[in-house]
Amino acid sequence: MKTSKLNKQQGFSLLEILIAFSILAVSLGILLKIFSGGVNTAMVAEDYTIAVQIAESLIAKTGSEIPLKDHQSNGDENEKYHWSLTISPFLLSGEGIDPKNAAAELYKINVTVNWGDGESDDRQVKLTTLKLAGKSNGTS
Repeated sequence: MKTSKLNKQQGFSLLEILIAFSILAVSLGILLKIFSGGVNTAMVAEDYTIAVQIAESLIAKTGSEIPLKDHQSNGDENEKYHWSLTISPFLLSGEGIDPKNAAAELYKINVTVNWGDGESDDRQVKLTTLKLAGKSNGTS
């Protein structure tokens, strides 16, 4: 009887080790997928932040660097972001206000910023606002 106790295994079987490694591999794969998804989300958020900053800077330039008049322009930033700016008069129709007698003019400003590789994953930010401009009456 003493010999049967001495021959008993003292470690893990090969099957137990294979199952443990399989569980470890699956859980590491899941963790890596979660982390890579977080990195991708952070990159997309950074792209949106840059696009909004470009659009807001273009809106801030209107009225100072870009005159408030009927206008369209477009351009590129950092060879990645493509923007278009449209300024158009905004009329308050139906409000009983005669635009000819108004002391100021209202302009609608649309800024669109696109980026991507030209395929299905292109992204876009569009900002729209109104700005008021003093009306020049042409008299000196």
